[in-house]
Amino acid sequence: MKVLDLLIEGEKVQAENARTFTRNNPLTGGIATEAAAATVADANRAANAAARAFPEWSNTGPSERRRLLLAAADNLEACSEEISRAMADELGATAAWAGFNVSLGAGMLREAASMTTMIKGEVIPSNKPGSLAMAIRQPAGVVLAMAPWNAPVILGVRSIAMPLACGNTVVMKSSELSPRTHALVVEAIQDAGFPKGVLNVLSNAPDNANEIVETLIAHSAVRRVNFTGSTRVGRIIAKLAAEHLKPSLLELGGKAPMVVLDDADIDAAVAAAAFGAYMNQGQICMSTERLVVMDAVADAFVEKLTAKVRSLTVGDPRNGNTPLGCVVDTGAVSRIMGLVRDAEEKGAKIMAGGFADGVLMEATLIDHVTPSMRIYTEESFGPTASVVRVASVDEAVRVANDTEYGLSVSIFGRDTVRAMSIAKRIESGICHINGPTVHDEAQMPFGGVKDSGYGRFGGMAAIDEFTTLRWITIQDGNSQYPI
Repeated sequence: MKVLDLLIEGEKVQAENARTFTRNNPLTGGIATEAAAATVADANRAANAAARAFPEWSNTGPSERRRLLLAAADNLEACSEEISRAMADELGATAAWAGFNVSLGAGMLREAASMTTMIKGEVIPSNKPGSLAMAIRQPAGVVLAMAPWNAPVILGVRSIAMPLACGNTVVMKSSELSPRTHALVVEAIQDAGFPKGVLNVLSNAPDNANEIVETLIAHSAVRRVNFTGSTRVGRIIAKLAAEHLKPSLLELGGKAPMVVLDDADIDAAVAAAAFGAYMNQGQICMSTERLVVMDAVADAFVEKLTAKVRSLTVGDPRNGNTPLGCVVDTGAVSRIMGLVRDAEEKGAKIMAGGFADGVLMEATLIDHVTPSMRIYTEESFGPTASVVRVASVDEAVRVANDTEYGLSVSIFGRDTVRAMSIAKRIESGICHINGPTVHDEAQMPFGGVKDSGYGRFGGMAAIDEFTTLRWITIQDGNSQYPI
């Protein structure tokens, strides 16, 4: 098996002392990938390379940056099959999920390309005669990008596309669980012709993650940090970034509710709930984990959703004949099943699923969930959905907000004016009326509130994140001073 190298200053290189680590296939246990295990010295090499490349790249015109990003999108689509195999081997992902990753990832690159001419400033009226005052956006510097494993192409591309479009250089730390997938994404982008050092990528052994991240955040050339992952790790990143006065963009955990009102289209709500809860085995930050259903329609909704969930079979993703594949590892299955059993023991009813065979876990639907159960508050990040029955709109809003998270929410109801008024009362960065909680588009401002993080990826919002706003004046030199 070929060892995956680091990418530093446009060259594929070994880690210091030729160190490597392995990622095993979650289903078979065999080695899926052997990759270079970066050290602190490698991290500094990558950041230094990005710093050297920054002056030239930051002055590259928007048309050239656009051309390279568009070529990168084409390259990414061209290696779709290889990426699909890598995601199956490293993550147990289905071909459908891999295909969606590549499609949206390519779309993000094309959207970033379109943003290269949207990095604008403004002229601001000045009280000083003979003074032209301007607010100008400029590239920030070196951006540290950290992407997770669960949507490795989408989130890997998202972490680097807009920083590059804005004229920054990048050091990306790939996920320890999907190093080959991330390497393929980076190779597709680099092969578009980006100059040496503009994009640098480090893979690392799990035990070295902390020191690698600490080194990169502390590096003087790193001016922005973006991280997608768990809230627990996000807190660590936020503290480190704050210590070094580095702005950070954090997209963290979720416990997304779908509110089903008494006037909802039940069939539409069921279809959206099944997709939102079980796509990619529920391993999406926006996954529908809580179904907040009004009593008037609860029985009908649960009956139809139960039938739908029981039809969602799980199997070896390499066979391509089941909608569900693997949960990422046995540790995750054990944690998720602990939540399911706790709910069952405390009076919840398992309507579908509730069992696992290794990393193959059934789609699981739990009814009559209450606040006494761990699954009411804890993020499962697996193929589960919990029904919480409520008597009124006010109670539905209270339950939807009864969480530390605030990423995505969905509301189903035919009276859209009423649904919109409810949407304004729910604490989340994203809300979809009559649509699933899982929904992403490259041009949209994506991010959460509360423990789901802060900052926004996507479109114009991302320009604010990855540029520096400067006040510059041109004066006529005829000023009169008091001293």
